[in-house]
Amino acid sequence: MRVVGGKLRGRRIKPPANLKARPTTDMAKEALFNVLANLKDINGAAVLDLFFGSGGISLEFHSRGAAEVISVDVDPVSKKFLDETLKQWKLKGIRVVQADVFKMLKNPRKQFDLIFADPPYADPRFPEMPDLILLGGWMRPEGILIIEHGEENDFSAHPQRFLHKKYGSVNFSFFRTASAKSGFGDKV
Repeated sequence: MRVVGGKLRGRRIKPPANLKARPTTDMAKEALFNVLANLKDINGAAVLDLFFGSGGISLEFHSRGAAEVISVDVDPVSKKFLDETLKQWKLKGIRVVQADVFKMLKNPRKQFDLIFADPPYADPRFPEMPDLILLGGWMRPEGILIIEHGEENDFSAHPQRFLHKKYGSVNFSFFRTASAKSGFGDKV
């Protein structure tokens, strides 16, 4: 696993064996950021990475110029690993928070340009994720929410989903706030 673009491109991410995470593959990550490059300027953006796991997506956003990245996960092993990585790589601009994401989303404190969420696929609350964020006051008006999911979660009927991409077994659904105009049709 590595950072695939930006100023940290090529750096290896080596999570410990006891990390309970399903890291986004390098291929899927590279494809995701190629799509994002055509949708939103990451440079200077405020980013929220939910269920960060290994921290690969947070590091990718930082590498590509996000002004601020807040990474949230309940797992203490994930927090410790990302904190250690940031220290070893001497990085600033990523804040690591250990918290229950579903509880945290009930109390919005800030708005973001980009929100990435990769909840455990088997979590029964997974289908609530788009509305918790889009209706919860977490998004800036032209912000984008990306949810990584498997086949078992289908967001095609959600009125605010404007784009879907599939890479192998990894699916990304893209959402905007109800007031935003995307100009994009739903593509697979």
